[in-house]
Amino acid sequence: MTHDHDLVLRPTEAQISAALNPPPGRNGGDLVVETLAALGATTVFGLPGQHALGVFDALRRSDLRYIGLRMENNAGFAADAYGRITGEAAPLLLSTGPGALTSLAALQEAASASAPVLAISSQIPTAGLGGGRHGYLHELPDQSASFRGVVKSVHTVRAQSQIASAIEAAWTSALTAPHGPVWVEIPQDVLLAETSIPVVTGGDAFPEELPPRPELTAVAADLLSRAARPAIIAGGGVVRSDASGKLRQLAQTLQAPVVTTPGGKGAFPWTHPLSLQSWIEDRHTTDFLEDADVLLVVGSGLGELSSNYHTFRPRGRVIQIEADLGKLEANHPALGIHADARLALQALLETVSPREDAEAPERVRAVLAKVSDRIAAQELTLEQDVLASVRRALPADSPSFWDMTILAYWAWSAFDAKGPNLLHSAQGAGGLGYGFPAALGAAVADPSRPVLAVSGDGGALYSIAELATARQYDLNVTWLIVDDGGYGILREYMTDAFGQATGTELSRPDYVALAESFGVPGARTTPGTLADDLSKALNSPGPSVVVLPAVLRMFAPTHLGSD
Repeated sequence: MTHDHDLVLRPTEAQISAALNPPPGRNGGDLVVETLAALGATTVFGLPGQHALGVFDALRRSDLRYIGLRMENNAGFAADAYGRITGEAAPLLLSTGPGALTSLAALQEAASASAPVLAISSQIPTAGLGGGRHGYLHELPDQSASFRGVVKSVHTVRAQSQIASAIEAAWTSALTAPHGPVWVEIPQDVLLAETSIPVVTGGDAFPEELPPRPELTAVAADLLSRAARPAIIAGGGVVRSDASGKLRQLAQTLQAPVVTTPGGKGAFPWTHPLSLQSWIEDRHTTDFLEDADVLLVVGSGLGELSSNYHTFRPRGRVIQIEADLGKLEANHPALGIHADARLALQALLETVSPREDAEAPERVRAVLAKVSDRIAAQELTLEQDVLASVRRALPADSPSFWDMTILAYWAWSAFDAKGPNLLHSAQGAGGLGYGFPAALGAAVADPSRPVLAVSGDGGALYSIAELATARQYDLNVTWLIVDDGGYGILREYMTDAFGQATGTELSRPDYVALAESFGVPGARTTPGTLADDLSKALNSPGPSVVVLPAVLRMFAPTHLGSD
């Protein structure tokens, strides 16, 4: 008996002829770029390096668009954002040793946020592999070992015949739920050697689906249908799996209030009657969620930021839907369902019974009023006004990328993203320097709309060189730099904990003059003129910088016992 998956398409005569007569002058690098193109890639990010030159030489013989950044970590952040915006695996081309290792922080963020990044690194020549001390430039005893604890999968190539299959396997891994970064490394001599292997023309890398187990969704549907006070926590998995519409349907069917985590921003409409918004670090929100008799957690591991710094203690039954097996029941006992959020929500929608609860919207309003009163009592008008000005200036369909800075901490809780996949930050791994290079990657992915990056002056100095990238490719990114003369959040943490701060104050440049030296328009603004200045910059084609000198404060944390 013949099965569908046993059928193999016969090559055409033209394909046979092309395979038997490959064009001359190709090398291992050509096999890399041909495989990427065959898989559907159109754009690659990266930096050239001595051992990777075979790939970069092959780029000029391909139709792939190359976006070169000034630092490998920033190239990784740009690829991360491209992957988040498009849902495609974003190729990242790196050299060996220092070039490869410099990308680690970006790959950690991609892993934490489930962003599909396909990192392809060169290696020292094959003769130097195996852990000996041969003295090759950039030599490491085991380069891939540095990445094994960060990426989803590692793929090692030792011969040209392995290149297409290794990249195809890595591509599939990156796009299988949960999405994430993957690592491929290829020795220099393999990339440089001439090849007689036929041109790579086909790619069949189909990500595996991750459906829920039906017996588990049956139990979950029964629990939710019979719940008296159901509630939902929506995490980044809802955004990554494009499941926001199904989440909204389920919440309305169950009349279940929804709160989104920092990674899940925009997964549920901000002004919906059932929206608890994003104040998940707030004690009033935490109390409400703890009181739920059935709590559905979708696409979140309930980590530190998503559990009010591990003070969250649910008293009811928890149902957790999570594509990352390692996060399932990692922090709370639950009915654990290992599945893609979209497929699991669809299964629940087909099984749950509708609930009537006319009081649910009123309970939501009561919680949001308590949150509002708590913040209002802290006299944080400047911070609220600045955040509101950013929201007024940013077009509703424009994405924003936030560095680890005080204004971003506010945005996690108090900013209306206006939709899924529009607000992104480095809250997964928490490294500095994410905002601006990530925004550049997003602008490459979709040049039709302006992109906003938000950094503090500390984070801005991590990626200031990418102003050259923004200008070189004329990318439509506006960079808001909140200049408070230091690492503001660390200054606040240290002052609160020790009475004074150490190592947090920074000598900084004139950011407007610096931007203009790169050929990028710059403007200095004030809290009162921020909305107009930011709107003007966002509506002007190409890159721009807006600098806001201001010292912002955080709202009081409730996990330390504050009201």
